[in-house]
Amino acid sequence: MSSSLSFDPVLADIPAGHFIGGQLLAGGERIAVHAPSSGAVVGHIPAGSADTVDQAVRRAAHAQATSGWATCAPRERARVIRQWARLVEDNAERLARLESFCSTRPIAETTAWDVPFTAEGMRFFAEYADKLGGDVAATESNLLGMTIAEPYGVIGAIAPWNFPLVMGSWKVLPALVAGNGVVLKPSEMTPFSAVLLAQLGEQAGLPAGLFNVVQGAGGVVGAALSRHPLVGKLTFTGSTRTGIAVMQAAAESGPKPVTLELGGKSPQVVYQDISCIDTVAARIFRAFTGNAGQVCVTGSRLIVHEKVAAPLIERIATLAGQVRPGPTWDGAAAYAPIISTPQAQRIEGILSRACAAGAQQAVPMRRLLPESGGVFLSPAVLTNVTMQNVAVREEIFGPVLTVQTFREEEEAMTLAEHPEYGLAAGVHTADLGRAMRAVRRLKAGTVWVNRYGRSADFVIPTGGFGGSGIGKDLGRQAVEANLRHKSVLMSFEG
Repeated sequence: MSSSLSFDPVLADIPAGHFIGGQLLAGGERIAVHAPSSGAVVGHIPAGSADTVDQAVRRAAHAQATSGWATCAPRERARVIRQWARLVEDNAERLARLESFCSTRPIAETTAWDVPFTAEGMRFFAEYADKLGGDVAATESNLLGMTIAEPYGVIGAIAPWNFPLVMGSWKVLPALVAGNGVVLKPSEMTPFSAVLLAQLGEQAGLPAGLFNVVQGAGGVVGAALSRHPLVGKLTFTGSTRTGIAVMQAAAESGPKPVTLELGGKSPQVVYQDISCIDTVAARIFRAFTGNAGQVCVTGSRLIVHEKVAAPLIERIATLAGQVRPGPTWDGAAAYAPIISTPQAQRIEGILSRACAAGAQQAVPMRRLLPESGGVFLSPAVLTNVTMQNVAVREEIFGPVLTVQTFREEEEAMTLAEHPEYGLAAGVHTADLGRAMRAVRRLKAGTVWVNRYGRSADFVIPTGGFGGSGIGKDLGRQAVEANLRHKSVLMSFEG
């Protein structure tokens, strides 16, 4: 570990508990937290229960109702959140290390991207505090019609393990900006950075109890949070199957809105007119190997014109042989581990089934750094696949790219359509007309043209169609989703 970013994975001062009512709470049954890079236990968290969730939700409801957070000048909420963003930057090294040592995120990436991206996203949401207040409606001259935007009260948020800090902040910040209290359940596999984020929020001026973090298993804590009658709205990122369970649980305590960012099986369509095949190959490679493919928007289905398929695959194969895996606490590491051994076995199992059904490994997968104790899987490229192949149909959540070729535009669009998912898509072409036709045809919540992946353009929302979810994270839409609107019609005659 020669890089200046490298650190000892035996961290001190880990915030290993619930954060409820401004206090760090531990005790009772514990859950072990493992480092994916080594498989070693790096800490423990308390196993929350339905009672823990109830305590946190009631504290959030009380703080939201009595602290003045929801009724103060919106610019005051913005001021607190801007100060919070500064504290995130001031504590960037600690946050980056907490994020890296128990997750799949290499320290070089959490330092350069995750923490700065989180802070800048906080500033973006702060700017919306006084921008979404309702509307005045056109009515008779002796009447006043208007809509008033109000917070729900308490927002229940369930964040995933693949980008714990970033995705957690996407849940929490728009809810708080809109005047709500929040109870966040981070993944039990990546639980620590959320607590420090909450602690920094109170240092910045959040009322105690407004933002609470409850640790524990999804089947217990997530289910209890979804069902709690004082939770006015839910926001969840994770698998489609779990998202359906969250929606069902939410309905048990009465109808309530949900935002669901779920699975994906995103196509990348490459036309024969691309101007630089090396540039496109590098872009496609990053799109399916970033975080070792453990990204909901992973561009895992390459749909390429037959004239450029062979040279493109050749260049991707070269890039696959150049990955630099290493423990997430090694500053030189540039390729992530798989989150757990069971997940690695699932990826390998899907690959095996795909090959048994006729797929060929143009770039075969192998295990890297077997001596590490973690699981690092090299990128794989599968050819000779059909739409019925399991590798094309199922979300693998690993570094696997399937390849299908086409001759005509219509054929490309047919192959790009997936029977379940519609989260994201990529289009690579030098022809603007062709790009716009594809943008119109693709059934996906986000379409990237001659690029792939998110940037710091927080104003552009993210969210999918069909089995990929409901609602949006980011953008003004994320803030609006945390507000409910009251209609008012007033006569001037008493």
